[in-house]
Amino acid sequence: MNTLSPRVDLDLAAGTVRVGGEGLPEVVVARTPGDGETNDAIPVGTRDPARLTLTVDGREARLRPAKGRVFRRSFRVDATVDGVRYRLVPCSYVESRLSRGRDALGRLDSTGDGLVGAEWDTEPDALALALGTALAAAFGTGAAPWWEIMTDVIGELIP
Repeated sequence: MNTLSPRVDLDLAAGTVRVGGEGLPEVVVARTPGDGETNDAIPVGTRDPARLTLTVDGREARLRPAKGRVFRRSFRVDATVDGVRYRLVPCSYVESRLSRGRDALGRLDSTGDGLVGAEWDTEPDALALALGTALAAAFGTGAAPWWEIMTDVIGELIP
């Protein structure tokens, strides 16, 4: 059983999430400073990859959040660390599934308050634990199904 316990530091105003702890790499997701608009529904304030950075133990990594539109898959977040792709994608209203390559690692949940719950399919290594926690805290988890979102959109269009 994994005894590693990630510590999450979420700064909504600055748009940063820092995850670390004993035995864990430090993972930082940060919004670049500037006058761009922020979205309060996203803990780091944006899904624009041009305005975000990801570092793992001080080394740059690639971060590619999708735009977050109608389909759950459009809320996915891809991170590539040392040539390995990790993906966090909503799988229910509240949870998102973390995978490494084609391997499912577990489900995480976070409402954007810096608290992250996890149920692991397999024992995560330190990087997967820290990175998954950081992505969940930075972007939140879960999404409504497409048909519910479309129903809401249509309802707004009808006078």
